[in-house]
Amino acid sequence: MTAPASAVAADPTLIGIDLPDDVRDRLGADLAATPDPTRDIDWSMARYLQIFAQLPTETLQRVLDFGRHPDTPGVGHVRNAPVDEHLPATPRDGNPSPDKKSFVAEGVLLGLSGLIGEPVGFTTEKNGRLVHDVIPVEGGAMTQTNQGSAVFLNFHNDIVHDERGRYDLASPDFLVLSCLRADHEGVAGTYYADARDICRAVDERTLRTLRSPLFRMNAPGSYVRDVAGGAEVLSEPVPMISGPEACPEVSAAANGVHAMNDAARSALDRLQAACREVAHEVFLRPGEALLINNRKGLHARSPFTARYDGQDRWLQRTYVRRNQWDIRYRATPGTRRLH
Repeated sequence: MTAPASAVAADPTLIGIDLPDDVRDRLGADLAATPDPTRDIDWSMARYLQIFAQLPTETLQRVLDFGRHPDTPGVGHVRNAPVDEHLPATPRDGNPSPDKKSFVAEGVLLGLSGLIGEPVGFTTEKNGRLVHDVIPVEGGAMTQTNQGSAVFLNFHNDIVHDERGRYDLASPDFLVLSCLRADHEGVAGTYYADARDICRAVDERTLRTLRSPLFRMNAPGSYVRDVAGGAEVLSEPVPMISGPEACPEVSAAANGVHAMNDAARSALDRLQAACREVAHEVFLRPGEALLINNRKGLHARSPFTARYDGQDRWLQRTYVRRNQWDIRYRATPGTRRLH
């Protein structure tokens, strides 16, 4: 699969949020003085809320509105955020760096996350950590996972394996992606295709098929690799698109979607083509973050060359939900992690 040829410009489904230099510097000073958030995540989230409450009212409202209204844009591009003064080598194994001594990047990530919901950790993804280091890993270069680099990461949303058979219900409502280091050539693009644009791009027959329960999602690659021993674990039959016409929700598994008949296979191909036609394209740089609505649209990533030399692309990611009450059955006793 090839990357989208171009980005859609000036569209209401994407917003830009630029921090003034003085705001960036004030946030950076406060975050640099904040300890490792993993020591006491609840205290840290409270502190981040205090820090980010200093944003200009209009900026703060834009971020808050992004998280709370059905009709707001599906992706937000935050620019000119503070960065760590010193950044160690990019880890090669996808785990947190033991050499990272400051936590400005984590503060930006968790501070933005706390404005749109609550970060959550699933034990089958990055061992339940709230902050995910998204880094190319040599053994996963060709995979449809966050370890990949050499192949186009298909349009998808981040889903969670669930024994009830519906992988979309317990999944994050939002993702936040923050850039610590760009790839060597600066060519790794992140794409977002809004469900509203997708629905307008496909014909009525295709849309009816996509709204029918004719598709089975494969579980996330991390679950298949670490729990299922490489075997596919398919969901119950589900539609790809659901919800009212004005506010549709779209679901697609990066690790594969099985169409149940020929019409569904054709509709699935058309869906991926429509995503390429309507996608926004962002080349993340240090000090930039993406707020991604995981229900309003699908995201993807272009291929790039990883060198595994300590200077590879390094993003951090959170999974965010507006409400954890309806997934309380997944709670792990004595921790804030979800199984």
